[in-house]
Amino acid sequence: MPDLKSLLQRLLALVQRYPGTIAAFGFASGIVSFFTVERHEAFARVIAIVMLLCWAWLVVEQWLRQRMKQRLGWTIPTPVLRYATQMIHQEGLFFVLPFLYAATTWNSGQVVFTGLLGAAALVALVDPLYFRWLAGRRWVFLTYHTFTMFAVLLTAFPLILHLTTGLSYRLALGVAVALSFPSLAELLSIEARWRKWAVVGLMAALGALGWFARLWVPPATLRLNEMAISTQMDTRTMAAGKSLRTVTPAQLQANGIYAYTAVSAPLGLREHIYHVWLHNGREVDRIALDIRGGRKEGYRAWTHKRNFTADPQGRWQVKVVTDAGQMIGTLRFRVEDRASPENAAPAAPTPEPAP
Repeated sequence: MPDLKSLLQRLLALVQRYPGTIAAFGFASGIVSFFTVERHEAFARVIAIVMLLCWAWLVVEQWLRQRMKQRLGWTIPTPVLRYATQMIHQEGLFFVLPFLYAATTWNSGQVVFTGLLGAAALVALVDPLYFRWLAGRRWVFLTYHTFTMFAVLLTAFPLILHLTTGLSYRLALGVAVALSFPSLAELLSIEARWRKWAVVGLMAALGALGWFARLWVPPATLRLNEMAISTQMDTRTMAAGKSLRTVTPAQLQANGIYAYTAVSAPLGLREHIYHVWLHNGREVDRIALDIRGGRKEGYRAWTHKRNFTADPQGRWQVKVVTDAGQMIGTLRFRVEDRASPENAAPAAPTPEPAP
C-alpha cells in the first residue's frame, strides 16, 4: 500500500505540474475517435463501453474522493479532476459527432441539435470557455454534462445492446432527466418542503419536452446511404431504375411509383421504419418496413405505391422515419402534366431534306 500511495502521489504531482497534458490527450483521443468510428464499428463499441465506465466514475466522483481521504489521508486535487472531466467530455463529444453528423437531415430541425452538439465540442476544446465560463457555473456545468451524456447514450445503446432507435431514445432521455435533478435543485431558491415537488414537476416537464423534441434529434446510428424515386424496380437484384424528379400522371397510372432506400445500421440491429408518403404536405400513406443492420452499403428496401387520388399533381415527399418518429431522410418529387427534360424520352432525329 505505501508503494502504491507513493506512486499515485508522484503521478498526481506530475499531472499538477503539467495539467495540460490531460486535455491534450483527451483532444488527441477525441480526434482519433472522430476519424475511426465510422471505419471500424468494433472499435466504436469499445469506445462506447469506455465512455459509459467513465461516466459511472463521474457519478461516484465525490464518494471516491471522500473514501480516499478517509483511508489514505489524501485525495485527488480538484484541478486534476476538472482536467479529467474535460478529457471525458472531449472524448464523448468527438465520439458521437460522426454518427449524428452522418444521420442529420440538413434541411430539417435536426440541424439545431447537431449544431448544439458541435458547439458543445468546441467549448470542450477551448480551455478559457470550459474552465472560466462553464466549470465556474455549477448548474451550467451540470446541464452541459447531462446533454453530453444524453448524446453518448443515444449512440451507445444501439451499438452495444442493439436496442432500437426508439427504445434507445427513451432510455437516454430517462437517464438525462434523472441526471438533471442536481442542476434543477440548484436553480430553485424556494423553501425546502416545496423544492422537491417543484424539482419533480420540472423534471416531468423536461421529460415531456425532450420527447416532443425527438423529431429534431437525428437517429444516431441510422443513415440513408442511397435513395431513389423510380417507376421501375428490379426485385431480383434489388436495384431501382432511373431516379426521377418529375413524374407525369400517366406514368403513375401505368406503373405506380417506387420509393427505394438503403439505410445503414449497426451490425445486429433490427429496426422498424416507415415510408411516409405526403402530397402537398398532407400524409396520404404510411408503409412499414423492417430493416437489419450490418451491410456496409445499407439495408435495401422499397415501397411501391399504386393508389393515387384523381388529381395527383403537386409536391410529393416520402419521409423515412423510425418508429419513434425521428427522420432518417426525405425523398422528393413532383407530379406534373409535362415531365422535366431529364425524364423525357429523347426526341427523334429530324430527317434531312432530300437533295
